[in-house]
Amino acid sequence: MSGISTDKIVLGIDPGTNIMGYGLIHIKGTKMELVVMGVLRLEKVDDHALKLQRIFDRVVSLIDEYKPDELAIEAPFFGKNVQSMLKLGRAQGVAIAGALSRNLSVCEYSPKKIKMSITGNGNASKEQVAAMLKTLLNFKETPEFLDATDGLAAAVCHHFQRQPSGGKKVYTGWKAFLAENPTKKA
Repeated sequence: MSGISTDKIVLGIDPGTNIMGYGLIHIKGTKMELVVMGVLRLEKVDDHALKLQRIFDRVVSLIDEYKPDELAIEAPFFGKNVQSMLKLGRAQGVAIAGALSRNLSVCEYSPKKIKMSITGNGNASKEQVAAMLKTLLNFKETPEFLDATDGLAAAVCHHFQRQPSGGKKVYTGWKAFLAENPTKKA
């Protein structure tokens, strides 16, 4: 476990343009504790740009309030609806931008990787993931929206990887992101 902090807070995000789930865990030595989980509901906001601004603002406010050391975010899955994929990618992008604006390292995990990490089954249901998290983190109530436990699952998956990058893309700031993505504009 050399080089890995034994006292850190991880913010997990399940991006979405209607509901964004989030969860924070505190790692103390070998113990993992739930800090908070919840959702940002955006289904009543009609303007897509305004939704993106609210996602950015909420991520920044979570970082400012809870002072996490790292962000773990669920990667968009590949669906058949291209417009939905574009919107989800934008939601993920502004969440990442919020983290980078506060100099947080960002790690991305596929939905299958997160499910596999939490339940041992990459095709587990949201309900199965929530049930396992309740056991792992010792909380009783299932949230109204399972997007909250999906965000929490990203944070727990990140912790379980036991390596800062877990073999996934990690960006420690805008310069690092641009260096890895030279076709993007600053």
